[in-house]
Amino acid sequence: MTALASIDSFLSPKKLAIIGASRNPKKFGRHVYDALKEKGFTVYGVNPNAENLNGDPCYRDIASLPADIDRVFIVTAPEKTAENVRMALDKGIKNIWIQRRSDTDEALELLKDTDVNLIYNQCILMYAAPVKGPHKFHRFLNKVFGKYPK
Repeated sequence: MTALASIDSFLSPKKLAIIGASRNPKKFGRHVYDALKEKGFTVYGVNPNAENLNGDPCYRDIASLPADIDRVFIVTAPEKTAENVRMALDKGIKNIWIQRRSDTDEALELLKDTDVNLIYNQCILMYAAPVKGPHKFHRFLNKVFGKYPK
């Protein structure tokens, strides 16, 4: 299980790239982008098919992100996750969060034996404060049933 300290470390700068930020506001990648922005995060959308998201510039891939981006949240189709992990490693990114259902054995294997702060099998919206709505309730349930990181 991911330690809470790793999650807090990932979220503390409140600045990250969202790989798989969708143009479609009904898709989860876009929901995360909008929700984190609303919570005060500086977010950088990455989507090869979008030039901007709500007027903010959108980047084609991880390699084109500004040099000071050291955290990526991956919320892509599973078949694209390993490729994005490779790009993040090539760029020297040391903080990677792979959204539940985006993770694959291949992607996790690439991160094995690295010094990357890896978070997976967790929903970022259960931890990015302030936590509201169904994510707050889901977090409560995880605490009750001992599934919340310590």
